Amino acid sequence: MKTECTPTQLEFHPLVRRQVTGKFDGGTITSDGGGLLLREVEKRVGIIRQFSECFEDLRDPDLIEHTVAELIAQRVYGLALGYEDLNDHDDLRNDPLLAVLVGKTDPEGEDRIRSRDKGKAMAGKSTLNRLELTPAEPTEKEKRYKKIIMKPENIDRLFVDLFLQAHDKAPEQIILDVDATDDPLHGNQEGKFFHGYYGHYCYLPLYIFCGEFLLCARLRKSNNDASAGTVEELERIVTRIRRVWPEVEILVRGDSDFCREKIMAWCESNGVKYVFGIAKNNRLKAMIAEEMNEAVRLYEQMGHAARVFKDFRYETLKSWTRERRVVGKAEYLAKGENPRFIVTSVAMGQIGAQALYEEVYCARGDMENRIKEQQLYLFADRTSTSKMRSNQLRLYFSSIAYSLMQALRRLGLHGTQLSKAQCHTIRLKLLKIGAQIRVTVRKVWVSWAEGYPYAELFAQVHGNLRAYG
Repeated sequence: MKTECTPTQLEFHPLVRRQVTGKFDGGTITSDGGGLLLREVEKRVGIIRQFSECFEDLRDPDLIEHTVAELIAQRVYGLALGYEDLNDHDDLRNDPLLAVLVGKTDPEGEDRIRSRDKGKAMAGKSTLNRLELTPAEPTEKEKRYKKIIMKPENIDRLFVDLFLQAHDKAPEQIILDVDATDDPLHGNQEGKFFHGYYGHYCYLPLYIFCGEFLLCARLRKSNNDASAGTVEELERIVTRIRRVWPEVEILVRGDSDFCREKIMAWCESNGVKYVFGIAKNNRLKAMIAEEMNEAVRLYEQMGHAARVFKDFRYETLKSWTRERRVVGKAEYLAKGENPRFIVTSVAMGQIGAQALYEEVYCARGDMENRIKEQQLYLFADRTSTSKMRSNQLRLYFSSIAYSLMQALRRLGLHGTQLSKAQCHTIRLKLLKIGAQIRVTVRKVWVSWAEGYPYAELFAQVHGNLRAYG
């Protein structure tokens, strides 16, 4: 006997004498009616289209129902709309609006070949899973089902190309922010290690941003230094940027994890400026002793936090090969001394010590917000497959979803109250709209909920996107 897990009718607390009941019989209704804005962005910038071109499809074109572009679009749109798991797509494949976003010409799935697939326009979890699990060089046995191979080097180039495409002309200066973060692991994933600082098993992905633009998302094992691979990634990114913008000034910014001789020497040899934090030590603290005394005096005089800066030359005893400019911040707070240091290749005459620390270095905190945004709201930490390659592909999917949402923010939300909103706020207020879908021979009708409170804002965003071209 079949068990009904979902009752046909749900009873709720009555409204005075009126009975309140609910039933899943409203017809073709979606909760993602605002997803059409993402489709408008994609039609203008082609992020998902270019991403899908980074895959090699070995399938027989006469035997497939879902193209690579459609499979990838389904996965990326799903992440952008808040669906982190492949299992979600077994239900999402019934949503005709998502099928419209993906580009299915038969959004109701009426022309599917198998009877069991009728009414389901898109791929299920198993098909999408095979897309993720295809190895770089599948064996003859694996080729039976796993025939879509990603080209990671092409994807890496794509992130830089999307950044370049977003600018009509070269800026005078760009700042590349580098940072590492932990990606906790809870299974037996390939390449997992215990990290003493974070206190758990994890990956240690490397991120490089330029403002809000994501340029690199590299999944790495956590048994290496946080800066591992940074020079190789910077060399790749800087070379590609300078090929298009040969005169642009480039500055690399990072915390003390990236204050490494190899990175600084590479920057100095390649005309790239840098600002990195330095871990404090007794030698450095002794060099700003007078400034710290002054900060204490100012704190006692004013009754609030006081800062005094010092600009000086410094060289480590062993690890550095040359003397470099260091800025020390002697700060005294209610809890006591709080000294901080940065090292830079920016000349003393170009920018003062306080401005370099407060206006240039401290601005790197915005990159940390971008990383949190991707991990928390676009599921960059959903690296739960057994292989590192497929987990890197999941990180790529999340990164493309971030790039799509960032393009919506940049092109559609400028001049609106959400111009600085993070992905989860954009999703909640603009994408999660109840809508009825009707598909006819000539049209797809989308009827949004009349009670939607941000209709005026939605129309403004739509107008911005239409004006973009």
